[in-house]
Amino acid sequence: MTNGAGPKKLPPGPRGPGPGARPMGPPQRGPMGPGPRGPAGPARGPPRAGGAPKASPAAIRGVAATANAVIEQVSKAIIGKRDVLENVLISILADGHTLMEDFPGTAKSLMIMTFADTLGCKYRRIQFTPDLLPSDITGTYIYDEKENEFKFRAGPIFANIVLADEINRAPPKTQAAMLEAMQERQTSIEGVTHKLPKPFLVMATQNPIEQEGTYPLPEAQVDRFMQKMSMGYPSREDEREILIRRMGRGKDDVDVEVVTNPEKILAMMRTVEGIHLDPALLTYIVEIVTRTREDPRVVVGASPRGSLALFKLSRARAVLHGRDYITPDDIKAICVHGLAHRIILKPEPRIRGVLPEDILNKILAEVPVPAV
Repeated sequence: MTNGAGPKKLPPGPRGPGPGARPMGPPQRGPMGPGPRGPAGPARGPPRAGGAPKASPAAIRGVAATANAVIEQVSKAIIGKRDVLENVLISILADGHTLMEDFPGTAKSLMIMTFADTLGCKYRRIQFTPDLLPSDITGTYIYDEKENEFKFRAGPIFANIVLADEINRAPPKTQAAMLEAMQERQTSIEGVTHKLPKPFLVMATQNPIEQEGTYPLPEAQVDRFMQKMSMGYPSREDEREILIRRMGRGKDDVDVEVVTNPEKILAMMRTVEGIHLDPALLTYIVEIVTRTREDPRVVVGASPRGSLALFKLSRARAVLHGRDYITPDDIKAICVHGLAHRIILKPEPRIRGVLPEDILNKILAEVPVPAV
């Protein structure tokens, strides 16, 4: 039942040595030893972690210019939320997923759709409802009577930007269909693994859990979002500007220009990978995350995925501001959005009104800032 158009299973050989296999040759060969040790590209290319080529000043300026052009286009539809737009774009540059939690009508979905249009990416919207099935997200195999075989019909998850609208209105079984896709950038259907396109970014919206008909997201899924943010209501002046622009357009839709494309976005992500982080700042990140686990008011602190989120987000923020170096302020600026949703409080402090943001602000005030 796997003769469809989707990716085929790989034969057992290339997946790695079997249970009884022994390493060939001397145990100390070095990363580029002689002989056919695997594909030439990954073995002989630049190291992926810690040794990525340093980003050039010209590349950083190019990324910053493109990012600001994207924000300017999205600002045609989203008025007065420059800080939110910057944080969403930082997540994109860091190759991370974003969760927007707010009340209905605050332009969460509009912002995500406008980003997709401006970025020139393939975009799909999944409206999460209580009757949504996992196969409605990932796709399924359908029998083709004409060709007498099963063919894979891809679901809406196969896109560059996926809007998971009101993600907490679907039951946990359906929400779990997103776990593999968000972490491994692939999905397994009928025993066959299908790679998702690059870049692959999930931008989800959810209503406050107190609202009727919502299901809390599993902790494992919340942890896969690099940032969690809120739009908030506009100010009086911004809301008046919204009405003025709508009156001037004469239609609901906002026309925006396409600034980039998936290939350029991947190149921008590679530029972010070339930003060096001072060892003292690495220690600073680890200290912040570790203290979230040691606070007596916390049941579950931020995971190592939270440390990686701060690491990647701080580099993306530096590039967005045209810098080839990270400052402690970069880490502080994205700390709450990157860690607050990963912290689970004990019942007593939660009843007293303590928020994860309060704990993070206290940690930021107490941890010594390194001099770099």
